[in-house]
Amino acid sequence: MLMAHPAVLNDLVEQYEALQTLHAEAGTPEARKRRDDIAYTLCVSTGTRDIAAALGAARSRLLEPSPQRASLHN
Repeated sequence: MLMAHPAVLNDLVEQYEALQTLHAEAGTPEARKRRDDIAYTLCVSTGTRDIAAALGAARSRLLEPSPQRASLHN
């Protein structure tokens, strides 16, 4: 399975969390739609079916050492 670049995953997670907070505070239809779109993209990007699993998979991927950083130390 192809995995999204860590920078993309990080951006999606940050956007989702910000929109989750915005939706909780403002509850606008636009914020909800954007949050749902990002949740879908996170699920597709991580090969999961729900946002909790997608966030978990993205965060796990972000904790992994990148091959580029590992090759710099060899």
